[in-house]
Amino acid sequence: MKEDITLSYQRQVLSDNIKRFLDSRGITQTDMARDIGIAETTVSSWMLGKRYPGLKSQQRLADYFNVKRSDLTEERPSNLVEVFPQTIKIPILGIITCRDPILVQENIIGYRFESPVDLPSGSLCYLEAKGDSMIPKIPNGSHVLIREQTEVDYGEIAAVLVNGDQEVTLKKVTRQGDTVLLMPLNSDHDPIIIREGYTVRIIGKAVEVKYKL
Repeated sequence: MKEDITLSYQRQVLSDNIKRFLDSRGITQTDMARDIGIAETTVSSWMLGKRYPGLKSQQRLADYFNVKRSDLTEERPSNLVEVFPQTIKIPILGIITCRDPILVQENIIGYRFESPVDLPSGSLCYLEAKGDSMIPKIPNGSHVLIREQTEVDYGEIAAVLVNGDQEVTLKKVTRQGDTVLLMPLNSDHDPIIIREGYTVRIIGKAVEVKYKL
């Protein structure tokens, strides 16, 4: 019986915390279920205190709200008045093809919530860096904020689709005469040389990198 009471209490705490984060960000329960890729019936069971999410689902929720897992599972002091800054929901993109606009629903695998303070103007998204070609500036697994644009200046880091590949590469864009070079920052990797007939699409400029220690 004591175990049942404890579990019921934990479910209620988590439900209250999720509601608090949803309300503070102006997100609906349906939006959250869709964004994190979990059935709405499952999310409803969490919100009603009928079920308790496992550690993996807890972490997905924490990543979605950009908070610590304990912020979801632990009760907040009743006399604590929390002030949430206005936030903007920025999509995290997965697979992208040259055929489609980048910001279509099929390309979005999640979201980050960011304060609008100091955010660049324009259409923004995040890409998850893969590999070590851009270390130390862009570690593997970090989220890179991209401002959508079709051109970048010499020496700037861009998100680039090459020859219709579905994996986006992050590289520094340089030139040698009429030849465009996509340069890695890690000297263990070779540059990508853009020769005549080679299809390249710059989808945006890298403006900021975020990662967890």
